[in-house]
Amino acid sequence: MAKLIYATPTSLDGYIADDGNFDWSTPSEEAFALITDLHRPIGTYLYGRKEYETMAVWETPEVIPGFTPAMNNFARIWQAADKIVYSKSRETVSTPKTRLERDFHPQAVRELKAQSALDISVAGPTLAAHAIRTGLVDEYHLLVVPTLLGGGIRVLPSKVRIRLELLDERRFANGWVYLRYLTQA
Repeated sequence: MAKLIYATPTSLDGYIADDGNFDWSTPSEEAFALITDLHRPIGTYLYGRKEYETMAVWETPEVIPGFTPAMNNFARIWQAADKIVYSKSRETVSTPKTRLERDFHPQAVRELKAQSALDISVAGPTLAAHAIRTGLVDEYHLLVVPTLLGGGIRVLPSKVRIRLELLDERRFANGWVYLRYLTQA
């Protein structure tokens, strides 16, 4: 059975976005290598609309300023995976291997986990909150960035209590910290 993994950067005070500017979370080469490794076992990405629109650039990564061979490697991994986009406002999706769903159905995700040989990633804090509240997330991979945003969109939902077990941690030269947690039953 596949695991559902929520992997995301987070400011030290627990936010992912303040004003739509994500420059604070641009990874170093060392952190980008880890992010690429974390994406290797992913067979399906579950995206909210905004997260999908952010990630769709990996279909044509050569348009990214400062494009590197490491970025190309990540792009190939991303392109190979299936994608499910949850959106009530989008009419179409622009990338191959992608389908559009109007609503998030926890039972459908449970069935996907049971049938998939590869892990599944949920991305975007709003969609992840639905998965967290319904007990679907098996692991949390947090990249803590030494920045305080002071507000914005929370990485983790409020009023949820889940016991976690620390499985792995890693510190980077730029001050980032990677934390990997397993949801305890």
